[in-house]
Amino acid sequence: MSMLVIGLGNPGEEYAATRHNIGAMVVEELASRGGAALSAHKKTRTRSTVARLVGQAVQLGVPMTYMNVSGGPVSSLAKYVSVEPTDVIVVHDELDIPFGTVKLKRGGGSGGHNGLKDVTKALGTPDYIRVRVGIGRPPGRMDAATFVLKPFSAAERKELPFLVSDGADAVEAVLGDGLEAAQQRFHSPS
Repeated sequence: MSMLVIGLGNPGEEYAATRHNIGAMVVEELASRGGAALSAHKKTRTRSTVARLVGQAVQLGVPMTYMNVSGGPVSSLAKYVSVEPTDVIVVHDELDIPFGTVKLKRGGGSGGHNGLKDVTKALGTPDYIRVRVGIGRPPGRMDAATFVLKPFSAAERKELPFLVSDGADAVEAVLGDGLEAAQQRFHSPS
């Protein structure tokens, strides 16, 4: 296996449609594109599958644990399928990017994102690729932790399929063309 794509989120129906689960939604979309379905892999505490994307077999996974302890499952799955931490792509929600925008980078801090903080600790390096799916800032004085656990607004839900598709396109661009080419495509004003 050359690459591992992880979608961060929280388990359970109550969180399925929340902003914090956009990473898991993108990985579900990738599985669907690859004609695969995620299923429980108890050894690694993930839902995972192998999908054929841009001509290559790619391991997909979503931790079955809560966001703030997703590092263990990510690290376990990476070890299980023999993928180096630098070949892990983590798809996650990003408060500092406007809703509807996707950005890519390798490495960096966690920006207060507890899922990323835990993944970095478990992988032993921050040098994995991040597909940062913009969910925007909370309105008014709403706490960020409250905001990310809320469902998308009615207006956002109309745009959500496009955002999930853009996130999946970004992952496929990284897999097919490499990070730099994907960054040029997704970061240039359209």
